[in-house]
Amino acid sequence: MTDLTARMLDLGRRARAAAAALREAPAAARTRALALLAEKLKAAEPALLDANARDVEAARASGMAEAQIDRLLLTPARVEGMAQAVATIAAVPDPLGVETERWTPANGLDIARVRTPIGVLGVIYESRPNVTADAAALCIRSGNAAILRCGSDCLQSSLAIAALIAEALAEASLPADAIQLVDTPDRHAVGLMLTGLDGAIDVIVPRGGKSLVARVQAEARTAVLSHLEGLNHTYLHRSADLETARAIVLNAKMRRVSVCGATETLLVDRAAAQHLLPPIAADLIAAGCELRGDAEAQALVPGMVPAVESDWLTEYLAPMLAVRIVEDMDAAVDHIARYGSGHTEAIVATDQAAAERFASKIDSAIVLINASTQFADGGEFGFGGEIGISTSRLHARGPVGAEQLTTYKYVVRGQGQIRP
Repeated sequence: MTDLTARMLDLGRRARAAAAALREAPAAARTRALALLAEKLKAAEPALLDANARDVEAARASGMAEAQIDRLLLTPARVEGMAQAVATIAAVPDPLGVETERWTPANGLDIARVRTPIGVLGVIYESRPNVTADAAALCIRSGNAAILRCGSDCLQSSLAIAALIAEALAEASLPADAIQLVDTPDRHAVGLMLTGLDGAIDVIVPRGGKSLVARVQAEARTAVLSHLEGLNHTYLHRSADLETARAIVLNAKMRRVSVCGATETLLVDRAAAQHLLPPIAADLIAAGCELRGDAEAQALVPGMVPAVESDWLTEYLAPMLAVRIVEDMDAAVDHIARYGSGHTEAIVATDQAAAERFASKIDSAIVLINASTQFADGGEFGFGGEIGISTSRLHARGPVGAEQLTTYKYVVRGQGQIRP
């Protein structure tokens, strides 16, 4: 057994023990730990920015693209946002012990379905140090222990955040081992986590690029809660108001191009394309976005790069947008069904019947009507934060907050019944 294997198995054993303690901890203790963590994040801003600066410097030296640097970067505003997200999660109603249903069948038994923690989560993520705080906070709120494995590019930032998490847990009289960060960039640690660490890990949650998620799905020997990619679409119906469409499309693509909720393909009804597309394209180009369109879109916007088949299948995570003119809603829905990833789709329309019909037809985790796809975020859903956006049809779908990180058990109360 290698030293790394032994260390990882020890993390698993400690996480399993901590999960048992956390399951029994009162909601007030977990709330206190989160409140303390929010305060500590704010107070430690200079140290967090210093650690992050080391990560950013190393990333730039390695040639990392600026869009990815943006995912890695912490600023005073982002540290404040991270602390606020933790405080919001602290205020989320505690999901544990909640009866989601209760009934009495003909046999007279009193049956309740009650929310309970999953156990131990293995969270594997890339680049974003805020995920360290978000994932930890959601796990604490939902009573789960977690083993976190960040990308090597945000290791210094994450180590600094993890130290604050351990302090907050200890001060709230909770086991510090409830949240553990893998402190090595050795990629073999990921492979060990995917084995389940001798049964210690109940669920693996990958949060990162397509290659990471594909590896986890292919190699994991335990359950996986994940999404593949955010190949998201915004569809402009023929009834779309121009100014509303301009604001939504610009925000959906360019607010932050590196997030999984960014729009990657714009679909425009042919009947309104001449009215809608040129001014929207001008806004995007002025903001620095490269447009790649089909022949009809190119005819309306001279200088647009010709789109090829791969453009409809690409999550750019960069200031690039594929544009296609479609005949009608059915054609837009067909395009999304063929090329989409089941993550997030939006329609812009003043025809409310058409908008509701689109929402009914689309089979994605999130469908928005007259709103930017960048609202595909657990914080914006009122969850305080998210551990990711699931495109699975099992267990959880869409933003995964504290409630979605619980499972359930049945508590059956009788009065001496025996089965005939």
